[in-house]
Amino acid sequence: MEGNPPIMRRSALAAIAAIGSATLLVAGCSKADDNKDGNGGGSSAAANAATKGVVNASDKKGGTVTYELSDVPDSFDPGNTYYAYMYNFSRLYARPLMTFEPGPGSKGNTLVPDLAASKGVPSDGGKTWTYKLRSGLKYQDGTAITSKDVKYAVERSNFARDVLSLGPNYFQQFLVGGDKYKGPYKDKSAKGLASIETPDDTTVVFHLKQAFQEFDYLVSAPQTAPVPQAKDNGVDYVKNIVSSGSYQFQSYEDGKQAVLVRNKNWDAKTDPLRKQLPDKIVVNLKVNAETIDKDVQAGDAIDLGGTGVQAATQAQVLTDSAKKANTDNTYGGRLVYMAINTKLKPFDNVACRKAVEYAVDKVSVQTAEGGPIRGDVASTVLPPDIPGYTQSDVYASAGNKGDVTKAKEQLKACGKTSINTNITARSDRPQEIDAATAIINSLKKVGINATLKQYPSGKYFTDYAGVPNFANKQNVGLMMMQWGADWPSGYGFLQQILNGQAISQSGNTNLSQYNNKSVNDLLAKAIGTQDDAARNAIYTQIDKQTMDDAALVPLTYFKVLLARPTTFTNLVSTAAFSGQYDYLNIGVASK
Repeated sequence: MEGNPPIMRRSALAAIAAIGSATLLVAGCSKADDNKDGNGGGSSAAANAATKGVVNASDKKGGTVTYELSDVPDSFDPGNTYYAYMYNFSRLYARPLMTFEPGPGSKGNTLVPDLAASKGVPSDGGKTWTYKLRSGLKYQDGTAITSKDVKYAVERSNFARDVLSLGPNYFQQFLVGGDKYKGPYKDKSAKGLASIETPDDTTVVFHLKQAFQEFDYLVSAPQTAPVPQAKDNGVDYVKNIVSSGSYQFQSYEDGKQAVLVRNKNWDAKTDPLRKQLPDKIVVNLKVNAETIDKDVQAGDAIDLGGTGVQAATQAQVLTDSAKKANTDNTYGGRLVYMAINTKLKPFDNVACRKAVEYAVDKVSVQTAEGGPIRGDVASTVLPPDIPGYTQSDVYASAGNKGDVTKAKEQLKACGKTSINTNITARSDRPQEIDAATAIINSLKKVGINATLKQYPSGKYFTDYAGVPNFANKQNVGLMMMQWGADWPSGYGFLQQILNGQAISQSGNTNLSQYNNKSVNDLLAKAIGTQDDAARNAIYTQIDKQTMDDAALVPLTYFKVLLARPTTFTNLVSTAAFSGQYDYLNIGVASK
């Protein structure tokens, strides 16, 4: 899934370069309840405490939790989003069949039932999955949640790509008949997609084309959160979302603010995960990034995007022991990379793509992103914290600074002495712009002239980089990108960025338009393989093939540096959502 990378300003590059080799030393781990009174009260834990346990653990109710975001999310609609922070936040008002247990680090990858009463029951060798819903489930208006609402939620989110195009389309790819079903907005029959059955109001059955051994992970996506068909009005559903979670929308101003309040019809007896602590949750949008840093450090807000602190703030917190104690630095199961458009001439020639691979000075990119504390130099598609990763460097260069000689050799091999192309980056992400600028400088040294094109992150996939026709017509050969696993496995990481079947005409995340039959077949083989070791070996093979084909340039294995506000409770950094704090049970501490 996509996620916000940390943002930085050019003016602070010198400071970051000077402290880039610094690391956060853990003086000690906090216990689950670092404050004996359970209320927090503004006390400090220790650096990285939230990666080891829950900081300011408390069941205290009341108050307002405020989140801030520097842009706007793709959508608050649980069926039309693909950003990690929205997968995280949406669980407050939208309960998927399965979800991840709140826990520190990799413990946050533990899959547990949410709307479902238990994990899925596979049959037919893993081609059929059956789920039973918990009893007593209700929407915010008191009406019962049924299995038909789950079925409809999947149909609208995966099969109406002309209306809702922002989320992944796994169900469309794997459900029987998914290639023919036109979605509920065009198909007016009551039956819907036949391969999702609802034999009664609490049972939903999925019939797949092939065995899918990780299907429980797939149904943890917010796309399985129930939607009552009578209340759905397509893309405008975001204006009147019907809550199945512990909070509901009180108000929503597009591009400005969302306010959530307690869902009075939520019943804790049906939900062992949520605590419903604050009285109100406010999300302020389009807040200046530096302002967010100040508000977080003052204890007035939480950074919704989980972007980490800005460059100037990073310099401050790493040189101030008191501020450093209230930070968390961790891997996020992510890769920062540059996609190469394999369908656009001359990059349809693998030698031209290899010229790009050799040309990039990755150390300059790492510096632009904030130094080693923001990520290690990358050389593979899979990050080190994803199963299937094996250390490799197909395009190795001295000091990771690029190899001009080999780049020019590959350029000559593809029949070129120079190439003119465009590179895209998100206009509201200065760090990404700086990284793209560093790449442009590297490419220029070998005769590849790239012009930077900036587009807003909220429309990056719907209107620009994620629209193949746009990229091809606008001579976009290179695209900045960051990716994290949809779930913690090689398949959860690779499928939506490498499988040719995942290419969409809008909302596309396979920006390289990479469509290699052997990779497609290996992905299909992997997901049907029961043995974990054998499955992970296939993911390693896919990684190698992708790098041999030079479909993308790995830049850094992403790390996030979060400032931890001391005025909120139950702060825990979770691997399930890219190292962000788990938003499910954050409360307000006493001041």
